[in-house]
Amino acid sequence: MKTRIANLLGREFRFLARPINAWSRLLLLLAAATIVASLFFPLWKMHLVAPQYSDGLDLYIHSYKIVGGGLNGQHLVEINNLNHYIGMAPIMQADFLEMRWMPFMFGLITLLILRSVVFGQMGNVVDLFAVYCYFGIFSIGSFWYRLYQYGHNLDPRAPMHITPFTPLLLGTKQIANFRESSYPEVGAILLCVSVLLIVIAGWVSRKEPAV
Repeated sequence: MKTRIANLLGREFRFLARPINAWSRLLLLLAAATIVASLFFPLWKMHLVAPQYSDGLDLYIHSYKIVGGGLNGQHLVEINNLNHYIGMAPIMQADFLEMRWMPFMFGLITLLILRSVVFGQMGNVVDLFAVYCYFGIFSIGSFWYRLYQYGHNLDPRAPMHITPFTPLLLGTKQIANFRESSYPEVGAILLCVSVLLIVIAGWVSRKEPAV
């Protein structure tokens, strides 16, 4: 039994010690570029349609800010006015504490990518992938929890009373007389591409001989 465990650990250490080739380094640099590019685009979009708003109201979620659609972000003002009638707290960027540290996390992940390129070992790529996945899962879970809080902490003194709800993170849902649609935008797609590039980078160098 001890011999099997030792052999298994030995294979794992040899795998983590494998160097990554030039193609993998190039793919990692592309992954870093897509992460930086994602900061210039919204990650998510929420679109609300109602009889009185046939053209819809838009809300764009960036990694570091919330922006309303329309002229000068007027849609966010309209959404908050509507939220007041059902007792929902106004949507404010200050409430999303994640937006204060997300850009720094993207910077950290970019530095981990550059570390993988410089030191060039499979173990660096595995560490990078693990941190990136954890960050992605935590961010999505945290955002979902914020949506849950907004839809369940309703003011009982509000002019209108509706059943507590959770705005959808992905898909379309009817909320009172509004139809909400939520889906990823360019920024989120770029981040998914960066994860895919990291996976491909590891795959390309999986058979490199250990040093």
